Amino acid sequence: MAKPPFFLEGYNDPGATDAEQGRPYDERETNRAWENFLTFGDLRRENAPVRGVIESSWQRSLKSGVDAHGKGSSLVASPDDLYELRLKNEDLMAASAQTFRRVAEVLGDAATMLLITDRNGVVLDVAGDQRTIDAGHDIRLEVGAAWGETVTGTNGIGTALVTGKPVHVHAAEHFSEGIKAWTCVGSPIRSPIDGSIIGIVDFSGPQAIFHRHNVALAVVAANHIELALSEKIRIERMRLLEASISRMPGMNRSDGVVILDRFGRVVHHNDMAPGRWRRIAHTPDLSIGTQILPSSEGLLGKDLTSGLPEELREQQIEPLVVDGVVKGAMLVLASKPRMNAGAAQMSPSAQSALISAKEAIIGCSEALLDVVEKVERAALGRTAILLEGETGVGKELFARLIHAASQKTGKEPFVAFNCGAVSKELLGGELFGHAPGAFTGATREGKAGRFEFANGGVLSLDEIGEMPLDLQPYLLRVLEERAVYRLGDSKPRPVDVRLVASTNRNLKQEVAEGRFRRDLYFRIGVVKFTIPPLRERLGDVEILIDHFNRQFAATYNTQPLRFEAATMELLRRYSWPGNVRELRNLIENLVLMTLTGVVTPRDLPEDFLEAASQPTTPTLSGDRGQTPEREEIARFDEMERRAIERAVANAGGNIAAAAEKLGLSRATLYRKLHQYRSQTSG
Repeated sequence: MAKPPFFLEGYNDPGATDAEQGRPYDERETNRAWENFLTFGDLRRENAPVRGVIESSWQRSLKSGVDAHGKGSSLVASPDDLYELRLKNEDLMAASAQTFRRVAEVLGDAATMLLITDRNGVVLDVAGDQRTIDAGHDIRLEVGAAWGETVTGTNGIGTALVTGKPVHVHAAEHFSEGIKAWTCVGSPIRSPIDGSIIGIVDFSGPQAIFHRHNVALAVVAANHIELALSEKIRIERMRLLEASISRMPGMNRSDGVVILDRFGRVVHHNDMAPGRWRRIAHTPDLSIGTQILPSSEGLLGKDLTSGLPEELREQQIEPLVVDGVVKGAMLVLASKPRMNAGAAQMSPSAQSALISAKEAIIGCSEALLDVVEKVERAALGRTAILLEGETGVGKELFARLIHAASQKTGKEPFVAFNCGAVSKELLGGELFGHAPGAFTGATREGKAGRFEFANGGVLSLDEIGEMPLDLQPYLLRVLEERAVYRLGDSKPRPVDVRLVASTNRNLKQEVAEGRFRRDLYFRIGVVKFTIPPLRERLGDVEILIDHFNRQFAATYNTQPLRFEAATMELLRRYSWPGNVRELRNLIENLVLMTLTGVVTPRDLPEDFLEAASQPTTPTLSGDRGQTPEREEIARFDEMERRAIERAVANAGGNIAAAAEKLGLSRATLYRKLHQYRSQTSG
């Protein structure tokens, strides 16, 4: 037999002393005690040569109904379940990889195998002596097999999970007869966040390899894995803090800020947060590691607000994006209430509709949130609202937000109509309705128009600029008199309708050129908002990419894509003339067409790459071109930007290390990063 790992002189002596009892391990006496235990339910002798930790485990095994004559694990995960388990534990596996390699090299061809399990004792990976690994298949000591105490009885993995301490189980000490030829040492791996057990590192092999000092080796291996996890968490925490900085402007200095990781756990909070937490959440003190949001396999849900405890759902929560993927969230515990002034008068269904309408508007940029807040406030009135913005910015979503924010019962109708979608001849009948036989093509019974359908709610008229001049007086009359006259009918029909008009045209210019009535323009534009184009929404491209990536992955039953850094840089710098709609269509295309699961620049459609290669910086009126001095400044700025990005990348996202390398203060580096990102997002 090969020399045991970490061999100590006197190791092979059968009289080696047991660490707990101070007496020699006696296999025959231990087997006799096991037989008595199975027959009578106890050891029958006060001085039986069985350690307390083993006797307690035998009791638990018997109570759990474990087969004492079993031959190993009886529960093995399916390939699909194993894939999901390994994905869920990818941080643990990545952190243990280097330790696995080092220990496997030390073990060489010694008759020992090394295992890593999840928090439930399911084996995730194995390494070590190939002969021992092969022998392990006979007892299902293999990847995917469950080795918790309730499945296989007393063993190094399962018993370490129950006790929370390093455990060695030597040969006859196992509960199941079929694994008594083996010896194992298990040591818990604990989360650096909250100290909970997240896995076990285990050494197993034939009983002749055992020595109690191998417990120390297992503890050292577990500690190394915990250190690797701590470093990974430290880097992720730093990058989350960096991502949260751009969200800070506009916040109250007395607001509590809580940073959550991708598992929904608290990794940082400011000094104000604990006090705000106690007043709002009415739960024990806020602490690092507290689980606030649910998480599936390290992925936060799309609807962050609904994942919060009920008492926190009025608080502001925003996703934090790192490398194009949501890696956490920032919860703001407001020092002042941020409730809609009319929310207290809403029915539960109306409040739910308002939450859904706000969550449908994806993004956290200051430009977007400013418009959302103002639109929601304006919705409390009854006057018409005009929404202006480029094609694809999401004007209908804002129209639906106005409807949701103005509801009381949750049953008020919302009617959307595109004025450019029907012919001029039919438009009047569609909007105002018509009397029987009012015009060629009219129905015999007559028909109600969109205004009547929207009575008591909101009528959203998109492309209002497409309305013919001869119909505009009819619309003005309805708004002034709050009554609609069907075409061909003189009977007024009272309507209580909130009009939300949308356009991608410059209506003020249309009025000046005589294509839109001035009086109607002023009537529908009492309250007017411009929805910002995507290029002006700093940081929202990454959030939208993550949102649509998850959405279409779920739609087409596939895994979300991953984006190379170079790809994300192209997407972030692009001007997005088609705005959110263009981005949405691109992500759907990539989900369908990308074969490898990783999006490289080569995977982007040719028309996108061609458009992205064109200059996108707009020329301001009066700007007659770059002077040589300005060109020189631009070149210097570009060189500086590249140097900063390279330093941050080489430092693994560590801003402090990058600042030291560049000879800058951290504050200066943060300012320059924000400056260059603002320029490239414009």
